[in-house]
Amino acid sequence: MAEHTTIQVSRQARDHLAQVAKEHGMTLGQFVEQLAAEQPTVEQIAERLAADRKVVRDVIGLDISDEEFDRAPDILGNVYKVAAEKVRRARGAAA
Repeated sequence: MAEHTTIQVSRQARDHLAQVAKEHGMTLGQFVEQLAAEQPTVEQIAERLAADRKVVRDVIGLDISDEEFDRAPDILGNVYKVAAEKVRRARGAAA
C-alpha cells in the first residue's frame, strides 16, 4: 500500500492544482507526484552535469577541466537568444 502524507497549502493553491490535475486527466495526488518527479534536486543536477561532462570527455575526446567547462560560453543559451530575436523581428514585420 502506498504511503500518504498531508501537505498544507492555501485553499486557492489546492483548488488551482486540483483544476489543473483534472484538466490533465489526473488526480491531485498524481499531479503532485508528477510535479515532484520533474523537479531535480541540486544533487541530481550536479550528477547530471558530471555525467554530461564525462560524455564530452570520453566520447567526444575533449579533455578539459571543470573550470574550463564553467568558463565556456553558453552556446545553447546563445542559440535561444538568436532564435528569440528572429521571432520578435518576424512578428514585428508581420504586424
